[in-house]
Amino acid sequence: MVDDERSPTPEEVLRVIKEQNSATVRLLGGNPMLVYVPWGVAWLLGFTAYFLHLGLSGEPYAPISEGQALGVLMVGLIVAGAVSARGYARSSKLVRGDSSARGTMYGLAFFAGMMLMAIIAGRISPHLPPGESGLLWAGMSMMVVATLYMAGGAIWLNWPMFFAGVWVAVVNGVGVVLGAAWHALLMAVLVGGGFIVFGLWLRRRG
Repeated sequence: MVDDERSPTPEEVLRVIKEQNSATVRLLGGNPMLVYVPWGVAWLLGFTAYFLHLGLSGEPYAPISEGQALGVLMVGLIVAGAVSARGYARSSKLVRGDSSARGTMYGLAFFAGMMLMAIIAGRISPHLPPGESGLLWAGMSMMVVATLYMAGGAIWLNWPMFFAGVWVAVVNGVGVVLGAAWHALLMAVLVGGGFIVFGLWLRRRG
């Protein structure tokens, strides 16, 4: 009997192990197209609507009301959350033990942080002018996002995620200092657009 199947060489075995390890890391570590791109699109559209409503000179650039801008942002965030949650649910089926527990606690922390932000902002914002009230909500919500992206990077030793959080924190801080219109513009271009580009680059880089 002739065996046509030769035994793999050590180099081939190592190559297969490396390829499978990389595939597993991509699967369990999160698809950058789900971690960054949906949120980037939501922030790009939502904050662009706010920017067009506010205008740098105080005059709107487009006939968009504050309620309509908020609606665009909220719909975008809901869709982004649904897309990301579905992707996480699919990958978490393959994860058990500590990794699954970390992911669950991280998701709960994100929810709790946003709820606490809403309570604080809702208590303070009625005492502020309309423009400053909107800036409070936007600045505090992006502060929560920045903090939890950095925390997520620390939990999973994910440097891209950590630096994404740092980027959001820096841009958010600069925008708050400059005012509501500039904050909306910077959030749309540098955070929304930046997350889209970052996610696509990470996907391409593999």
